[in-house]
Amino acid sequence: MDDILQALFRWVHLLAGITWIGLLYYFNLINAHFQGALEADVRKQVVPQIMPRTLWWFRWGAMFTFLSGLLMILWKYFLLGSGFTGDAGLFGSSAGLWISMGALFGTIMWFNVWFIIWPAQQQIITATVKGEAPDPALPKRALLASRTNTFLSVPMLFGMITGSGHYPSITFGPLWLIIVLVLGFGLAYHLIFQISGKVAKDWPIEE
Repeated sequence: MDDILQALFRWVHLLAGITWIGLLYYFNLINAHFQGALEADVRKQVVPQIMPRTLWWFRWGAMFTFLSGLLMILWKYFLLGSGFTGDAGLFGSSAGLWISMGALFGTIMWFNVWFIIWPAQQQIITATVKGEAPDPALPKRALLASRTNTFLSVPMLFGMITGSGHYPSITFGPLWLIIVLVLGFGLAYHLIFQISGKVAKDWPIEE
């Protein structure tokens, strides 16, 4: 029964996480450039159609990822394990520490979605529908939170994969942590600022 429940939690976690992170990358790698190229009259027609639907899947993907991840941690480390310490504790093994790092980043990302990005987008969409200019601070606030989530997502995913226990030789420690953060943030920066605005910019695509 324990294995069935853990498999169910992991299945929901992966499905919700794919939805959430996929839309996070869509917003930062595609939609930011698309929205920026729209004229005001076109944006007034497009934004109310695409953003509420996309943001619904985005925020609820975040919520179910967060809740299912929390349930997995509580089940594995506190119901079946030894809590925070000990060999079966959350902080008692390298795998548990990697999971803790990933969970910390994921929790920050979840908070950004529900308490920064979504409230700001609600006001932006409302203003756009009315044909008004939104408060200039709102898009900047939402963009900063979204970019932060993109940067955090790369080392977060590494922590979750490594914390699965399939890579025991990758022990959690200062050196590995620095490597993961530097490579993760560097990759996110390259994708957002170096690649996303250039790839497949025009049609037909030139070879």
